Amino acid sequence: MESTQYYLSNDLAPRLAAIDIGTNSIRMIVAEALRHGSYRILDDEKEPTRIGRNLSTTGRLNPEAVESSLQTLRRMKQIVTGYQVRELRAIATCAVREATDGADFCRRVRDEVGLDIQVVSAEDEARLAFYGVPRSFDLDGKNVAVVDIGGGSTEIVLASNKLIESIYTTPLGAVRMTELYGGSQAESNEEFERLVRSVDRLLKKHTEKPPFVPHLLIGSGGTFTTLGSMVLAARGAANQRVQGAVVTQAEVRHLLERLRKMPAKNRRAVPGLSPDRADIIVAGLVVIDAVLRRFRVNQLQVHAGGVRDGLLLTMVDESMGAAPAPLRDQTEAALQFAARCGVDLAHSQHVARLAARIFDQLAEPFALAAGDRGLLETAARLMDVGYLIDYDQHHKHSYQLIRNSRLTGFQPQELELIANIARYHRGARPKKKHEAYRRLAKRDQQRVSRLAAILRVAGGLDRSHSQQVSDLHIEFKPGQVVVAIVADQLPEVDLWGARRRAEFFEDSFGVDLLLNWDPPGEVPAESNGKSARRRKSPAAT
Repeated sequence: MESTQYYLSNDLAPRLAAIDIGTNSIRMIVAEALRHGSYRILDDEKEPTRIGRNLSTTGRLNPEAVESSLQTLRRMKQIVTGYQVRELRAIATCAVREATDGADFCRRVRDEVGLDIQVVSAEDEARLAFYGVPRSFDLDGKNVAVVDIGGGSTEIVLASNKLIESIYTTPLGAVRMTELYGGSQAESNEEFERLVRSVDRLLKKHTEKPPFVPHLLIGSGGTFTTLGSMVLAARGAANQRVQGAVVTQAEVRHLLERLRKMPAKNRRAVPGLSPDRADIIVAGLVVIDAVLRRFRVNQLQVHAGGVRDGLLLTMVDESMGAAPAPLRDQTEAALQFAARCGVDLAHSQHVARLAARIFDQLAEPFALAAGDRGLLETAARLMDVGYLIDYDQHHKHSYQLIRNSRLTGFQPQELELIANIARYHRGARPKKKHEAYRRLAKRDQQRVSRLAAILRVAGGLDRSHSQQVSDLHIEFKPGQVVVAIVADQLPEVDLWGARRRAEFFEDSFGVDLLLNWDPPGEVPAESNGKSARRRKSPAAT
């Protein structure tokens, strides 16, 4: 992410600044980094420029709002300069990301203001919104949903024990939905019901059936903080901090019914509701109510931080050295991640070793790429991380956790391949209807299928989780791959586990797979193994 850097001498408390250009407003924060990974706010500015006004119908940024935004950014940069910050980062989210003239806006900001804007993806926006949550809420041993509602979109992060399982991005922004469904004056029951049905439909379309009922739903963004302020005011606790405020679903619905029947001009007088949100608050509350119903949660907690807070905290971590030091050893990074997910490391490490042994002996006859060995071993170490979420469907959750892990030392494309390999270590085979598999290039699809097939067999060879199989040797015969299992005693359960997983291997490599075990000291039997099925004329090369 690009940034503007300023260097000061003897700067014991580094000063940092972050600017978030959102669909509804531009926000800036200037802060001093603290040693424990937090910060002290020096200045906090917000300007409701509404740059995404009419974007849903025109596809372009609002011209008047663009000029207003340029003026706002000039003023904010002057403030930042006055504080002599060490580093300034500016990001833009949904409106600039979607607008056909978003790149032109960024160019004007660079040329006219002297500020580089990083347009973040929806997934990165979600990660930034989540980044500060573990520091403000106790997530140990909990399944949580973190929801960030902006003007143009809503991002949802599902996490377990601080690890991201899924990220959902939706077009459910408060500004967007207000404009699409009758505007701020849509008071009739018919218009309101259209809005509710549309939000429910889009939420269902852009999210999957939740893998768990969250212990906690945490809401960030202006809609949630406004909700918290209104609820606290209604309770007679207007002076209480909105951070951490608990709001029930019943309170959301009561407030929604009250506000939707109230003309927008009258809403401005509602305690806790800022005038610049009076026209979009109804749509925002409809989204909150829909999310609570979708994830079957009866209450939420408000997080006063958000994307801007997450951005600043990443800067604090980098500035103060709080971020974990890069791991040179990819194996170490994978094992640390697996341990955090509660994986049986003895089993996963053993499966990784057996998978590598199979790979090494198949590499030359089947022209396997040498670099794929590491992907296979990492997938083996991480194949069971999904147990953190659910037992029966753990392979699917392993995919999500690995893909969202951002493991040190791995490129995003490598993590995508590793996640897919782990996804297919059990359960259904790869299919074109599986979206993640379908996104892969054809060559990568073949790599995933072959590596996952090896992983299935290796996993079967430690079905007992007892590491009885100490080694294996492969012999090639016409149309056959014969695996001689090395074990001190008959590994009955492990042979059974590998044989029942052999069919995927046979289809992927075009051979019959035979697995044999002979007692130590005896002459190997010619063929006492079993194959999932026989072929008439398979080719081993």
